[in-house]
Amino acid sequence: MRTRRLGKTGIEVSEIGFGGWGIGGSNGDAIGYGPTDDGASRATLRQALERGVTFYDTSPVYGYGRSEALIGEVFEGVRGKVVVASKVGFVHSSGAQDFSPGHITRSLEESLGRLRTDYVDLYQVHDPPLALLEREAGVLETLQALKREGKVRALGITVRSPEDAFRAVERFGFECVQVNFNLLDQRALQTGLLDFCQSHEVGVVVRTPLCFGFLTGAYAAEGPFPPTDHRSHWSVEQRALWMEGYRLFRSVLDQEQQTPAQMALRFCLSTPGVSTVIPGMLQPEHLAENAGASALGPLAPAQLETLHRIYRGQRFFLGDRLVLSE
Repeated sequence: MRTRRLGKTGIEVSEIGFGGWGIGGSNGDAIGYGPTDDGASRATLRQALERGVTFYDTSPVYGYGRSEALIGEVFEGVRGKVVVASKVGFVHSSGAQDFSPGHITRSLEESLGRLRTDYVDLYQVHDPPLALLEREAGVLETLQALKREGKVRALGITVRSPEDAFRAVERFGFECVQVNFNLLDQRALQTGLLDFCQSHEVGVVVRTPLCFGFLTGAYAAEGPFPPTDHRSHWSVEQRALWMEGYRLFRSVLDQEQQTPAQMALRFCLSTPGVSTVIPGMLQPEHLAENAGASALGPLAPAQLETLHRIYRGQRFFLGDRLVLSE
């Protein structure tokens, strides 16, 4: 497993990380990828570390604490071998948020308890309205205080759009941004965000590298998806558009020894400025496939240009929508 530096934080992370949304399951009325098996999640987490995956991204809203608890349980005895990122802001999967200083402090303490640690490596503000950060100075002051106390090593932000990421770095000085980027959503590249982050030594965590699994070819536009799977809330028309995109990009594979998922991950990792990608992994077989993408190395320049050309000639989204990180 190759590693990369998370910008100027100096933190080394595996280039294939672990997106912890899925393992949260549907605890209570949580929205993720539907019901999960905690035994399978534990096995996948253990095998991930064995395969060299050292970066684990989670949030209190993922299964309302279940994702954090599983990560804390599995890695309690090997905390120094893993880099743990968590978040603050979302309090309900419906989209309700709380960025008050008191909530930030309480939420971190609760996360530390579930993670069975006394610090998180990366603490991220979870898709905040940037106007709120400009209006409420207490948010950043609280985060900086937690960093000074040693409860947080680095501060980051997950953003709703590449444009928000520019503002978050320039206006507020965040050390790391988490942004959507995949074959079907190349805005982070087209807007120049990835080049900007590379030149400013800002870490970039790529979420949704597999576009919610649709770039694996394992799903049909019609589903079915259970109500606790967020993909059930996307229209059939939108899911069909993603599947059409998958078929277009799948044609580039030819006879190469890689799966569609591996090509999708390699596309992200072949793009300068990317620190790590965080696909969701619910089963050990998902892990083996995704981790294997690192060993295959970057795509050839001609392949990348073909993938960029396909994207430029198509439209893969029907409209804008707030998306929780994968």
